[in-house]
Amino acid sequence: MLELGGLLLVALLCLVFQLRLPGRLPTEADHRAVREHLQAQLRPGDAVLLFPWWTERARLYLPPEVPVYGYWGSDRDDLRAHPRIWVLGQPELPRANEAGFREAFLPGRTVAGDTLQAGTLTLTPYTNGRYRPLRWSATQAFASARVYLESPDGPRQPCPFNGQAYRCPGPPYLYMAPEWHELLYEPRRCLWMHPPGGAGRLVAEFDGVPGGTGLRLEGGILTEFAVRKSPSLSTTLMGVDDAQSRERLLEIALPPGLVGVQRAERTLPPGEPRTVKVWTQATNAESRQVCLDVFALGPTAGGS
Repeated sequence: MLELGGLLLVALLCLVFQLRLPGRLPTEADHRAVREHLQAQLRPGDAVLLFPWWTERARLYLPPEVPVYGYWGSDRDDLRAHPRIWVLGQPELPRANEAGFREAFLPGRTVAGDTLQAGTLTLTPYTNGRYRPLRWSATQAFASARVYLESPDGPRQPCPFNGQAYRCPGPPYLYMAPEWHELLYEPRRCLWMHPPGGAGRLVAEFDGVPGGTGLRLEGGILTEFAVRKSPSLSTTLMGVDDAQSRERLLEIALPPGLVGVQRAERTLPPGEPRTVKVWTQATNAESRQVCLDVFALGPTAGGS
């Protein structure tokens, strides 16, 4: 009887939950109201952040020209490319955890206007104090790169550009091109640069990297491959060198099992634009599917 009573209680709670849920979900009219408000208020550089991150249905109704972010961990993301962020929230949903969202999202951000209430949807603009203007990026400049395989003793094998990718001699995964990939649930458009194996490197040279900026390297190994910890796998290195002085500007090590986006940054002194070599290397190239980008960033709104 005790077990039967427990089952009946669970069934009753589930029924109550299902009966209450429709009242917590937005209607078509709510979504249309949000869309119209956004279209009237949008400025260049704006973005929308979903709260909770898994409320993906909202994407169907938002203006197509605005970037929309919603993935595990997006609450903490700097979203540094966007000076203003619109938070599209559904705080009445079960397990929304508004307090946790605010703790992760609010540092460095301030409310920039009134909140629109459309049924169960809320839409609030925020000034993004973590915004950093983009001065240059390797992904944007990929078509002007010089790509090659480089041996430790100096010889180079060029990777010709076919209009979409730089194809290198060897296995079909040896190429450089901008692609969409996922790094620990975060979708990113980044440069596919699978290392060739051994002591050799896959290198992409870029001209015109401006001085007086923050040079940042970001990237990692695709999630499904990064989680592997086989003893046969080797640590992958990705880095940025100054092409003229050969100074190592940035380097990140990616040992087996390290997941997510890894970052390194340094400040470039003011001066003429420089040429940099972006590279990857792994002794054993098996399962070392690297995707990365390099940025030259201006200061944050606070000047740091």
